[in-house]
Amino acid sequence: MPPTSRRLRTVLLAAASAGLIAAAPPAPPGGGPLGIGDRLFPTLGNPGYDVLSYDISLDYGGLGTEPMEAVTVIGARTTEPLDRINLDFARGEVRSVAVNGLAARFSGEDEDLIVTPAARLPAGVPLRITVRHTSDPDQGKDSGGWVRTADGLALAAQADAAHRVFPCNDHPSDKAYFTFRITTPERLTAVANGLPTGVSHQGATVTRTFRTAHPMATELAQVSLGTSAVPHRSGPGGLPLRDVVPAADEAVLEPWLSRTPGQMEWMERQVGPYPFETYGLLVADTVTGFELETQTLSLFERRLFTGDTHPAWYVESVMVHELAHQWFGDSVSPASWSDLWLNEGHASWYEARYAEERGGPTLERRMRDAYTGSDGWRAAGGPPARPALPAPGNKLDLFRPVVYDGSALVLYALRQEIGEDAFGRLERAWVRGHADGSATTADFVELASREAGRDLSVFLDGWLYGETTPAMPGHPEWHATAPKAAGPAAPSPHPGRGAAGKPA
Repeated sequence: MPPTSRRLRTVLLAAASAGLIAAAPPAPPGGGPLGIGDRLFPTLGNPGYDVLSYDISLDYGGLGTEPMEAVTVIGARTTEPLDRINLDFARGEVRSVAVNGLAARFSGEDEDLIVTPAARLPAGVPLRITVRHTSDPDQGKDSGGWVRTADGLALAAQADAAHRVFPCNDHPSDKAYFTFRITTPERLTAVANGLPTGVSHQGATVTRTFRTAHPMATELAQVSLGTSAVPHRSGPGGLPLRDVVPAADEAVLEPWLSRTPGQMEWMERQVGPYPFETYGLLVADTVTGFELETQTLSLFERRLFTGDTHPAWYVESVMVHELAHQWFGDSVSPASWSDLWLNEGHASWYEARYAEERGGPTLERRMRDAYTGSDGWRAAGGPPARPALPAPGNKLDLFRPVVYDGSALVLYALRQEIGEDAFGRLERAWVRGHADGSATTADFVELASREAGRDLSVFLDGWLYGETTPAMPGHPEWHATAPKAAGPAAPSPHPGRGAAGKPA
């Protein structure tokens, strides 16, 4: 089930107490942007309501250059009395807005859509917000959202770009169920998060409907539009798997796609059952500089599989990195963007362990190299759980080496401190206890202490928040290099990324 209003408030209060989310600002006179006060993205998200569902209709003409006609219906519940409702939305034209069936006034300011309902809304009542709008693929360089491919479009909404595609409460602390209704010419294929629930034909167009069986953060939304093949196979326990690939590349990609069931079995041995209703790879003929863990349908660049730059163990470890995110980051989402280390540190951890088993460098070597560079990464990007603000005009600058191998190093230190058995229990308990929700760094420290049978807050404080890297348990011989000489811990598993992650 999606987080209730009470659960959402609890998550936000915990994040606020850790200084990761500030108290939501009072509504400015006459309206204006709000935001929930996330330390890194202060204008993202909006107070006063809890989203339960999105129903998004897109009408794609097939050119990939013209704005699409769209309708987004948001099901929500107020958590406090509201005279207006702020939604995150940019890069589209709003045609009309209705709240609970009644026309509402609306205006845009910065990247907020400000809706004034016909009457004041009390706390605890249902909301149905219907926005008729356009969704524009022509968004400019590096703005995020829609990504052009050789034959159509895909989505890359992390960290703050979902609202450049559809109106939403664009923060991972407010997860919801999604339905997509996508109309295209008959010759094209549309696929989105979740499972298909219906197909209808009208003239020369086809409308396909997809629904998620679990709540999802807006940054994990995915829609693929193009001349695609959709091969199917079974995963562990008969789990339905489906990939989306350029039709001309299906045969050459099949040897890679066929490895997913084995990778899923490996991950399930580490942390328990796969958390969603389906999985697959969306292989796009595009150059983004990253892969992305969009829920149930991870985005990959075609060139990762068709080039001869990397050995097989390396490519597979990249696949496992994004697969691991389905547990760490997707099922258990960050309560604030300062909790990003929980996503990327875990994905890098399992990527490194899988690589070791497939002929790559040993985990100890990779962590030793990460330790050498850790002080430099902290100086450049802040400590793992309190990352520095992204560079102006480059929000993806948040995805630095310190949140990848620098954060996997925290997990290595923790395992060294509490032992493999307690660490294994912690990992399984984490994904089980916080499934389908959002969690904080404080939640992780509390659970680690419980599984270890002793208070680990002082130990983990230095690893998570220290300006310099603490001594590594069991390895007194390890030393960090002075910040000015710090370098990457390992070759990037993704062109254009940091040590093991998103765009550098």
